[in-house]
Amino acid sequence: MSSESDMLKVRGKISLEEPMSRHCSWRTGGVAERFFEPADIDDLSAYLKQTSERELITWLGLGSNVLVRDGGVPGTVISTAKTCNNFGWLDATHLNVECGTSCAKVAKEAARMELGGGGFLAGIPGTIGGALAMNAGAFGREIWMLVDSVELIRRDGEVSRYDQSYFSHSYRYVEVPTDHWFVTAVLHFDARGIGDGPNEIRDFLAQRNASQPMGLPSCGSVFKNPPGDFAGRLIDEAGLKGMRTGGCYVSNKHANFIINDNDASAEDIEFLITEMQASVEKKFGVNLEPEVRIIGRPLQQESRTV
Repeated sequence: MSSESDMLKVRGKISLEEPMSRHCSWRTGGVAERFFEPADIDDLSAYLKQTSERELITWLGLGSNVLVRDGGVPGTVISTAKTCNNFGWLDATHLNVECGTSCAKVAKEAARMELGGGGFLAGIPGTIGGALAMNAGAFGREIWMLVDSVELIRRDGEVSRYDQSYFSHSYRYVEVPTDHWFVTAVLHFDARGIGDGPNEIRDFLAQRNASQPMGLPSCGSVFKNPPGDFAGRLIDEAGLKGMRTGGCYVSNKHANFIINDNDASAEDIEFLITEMQASVEKKFGVNLEPEVRIIGRPLQQESRTV
């Protein structure tokens, strides 16, 4: 344990200048000024209570929906995927889940209990905390369809529980008070009969593998789908499949994916994102809104072209 973690009286691990490429699915980006892996939610609360309100806090799960700019992330990145990942059944259909638990693990647990309604979670490559924050979804379903209640932790480390009805949410959006973050959720599944859950997972994963470039460094879908359409279709129709800049390119299998296949910088990826937006805007008059979170500081770069 580092000397800084001793000074802050926490049980988790604090690393300085931690390369974020180790923690994000695009496998690129700068360093985190501080990188904190709390031992548990109580330890997370202790850390927040001891840090200045001026300290910038950035949350990270599996890093599957994040682009970290090459200049790195100031302040503290809190990573919960390895530690705050416990879950337990409250009754036959309600599961209490901590924020760092992967969505895929929750899908498998619901299937193990022969419950339905959660198979789509296997198609979300992140954690429950991140999924709650953006109302992540797959195959026509969204995580807030399952939520009964959540716990939020405030900037001062205090934790409070809220009913689902407290939150306004829509497609890839949840309204959350400033400096409040999800730490647990109670999810409700359907008692639909033996085999429903496993069958859902098999079907969803088969659909995903058939249509998306799996096993390659990406963030999943880069852009939200615009109303009544699909971002991938618009990018494809704009002729952008295979478009490359630096070490990354637009997937030929699914145009809403950017693949890092040759040590792309975050600047390479962000430049390609802006080129995709500009091309779709020019051809269709549609402004594609990123689904990926872009965080941190850019390096000083000269202007460039594809």
